[in-house]
Amino acid sequence: AADKIDLIPQDFFAELCEQVIQHLNHKTEGINTVELYQRLEMSGVEITVSELAKLANIISFLFSTAARNHLSTEELVAALGSEVRALPKHAVQVIRHVWNEQGKAVSVAEEARNTDTVAQFIDLSWKLGVAMSSDTCRSLKYPYVTVTLKVADPSGQVTNKSFEMTIPQFKNFSSQFKEMAAVLETV
Repeated sequence: AADKIDLIPQDFFAELCEQVIQHLNHKTEGINTVELYQRLEMSGVEITVSELAKLANIISFLFSTAARNHLSTEELVAALGSEVRALPKHAVQVIRHVWNEQGKAVSVAEEARNTDTVAQFIDLSWKLGVAMSSDTCRSLKYPYVTVTLKVADPSGQVTNKSFEMTIPQFKNFSSQFKEMAAVLETV
């Protein structure tokens, strides 16, 4: 994915770096690589969503490692220049600028951050449906609930996780959420 940096225009790369920094500073829930991918695709850049997500992970790793090691802007740029596969000049310029402007805030956030290894819940949506028939069964007529969870993994990638439940399963699921809400009210 790192070799795809050459394909990405400097302004898009800067936006990706900014989104990564915002996520590392806990100002956003995640990095919207799908939206950025769609804009890149419309501008004629040939890159896949997974390649863009890998690139976001690389940038996130780069900035969080620099923060943990308290690297100055010049130390970070020197480390990037010493790599076997040097980054394109425009990418180094963007990284230099973003780190110079916001690197200290990431270092503070990185120190305060405990090592999150679980995804962060962002949103939940559900819808009720009825399966009328299928190839193997002419008359189902059973209701079901489709639940979609929007989560950001520890690297900041936002994904949707969907699953279906029967009505009794959904009622149990709902009652568990009510129990959690009741417990949180006491905190």
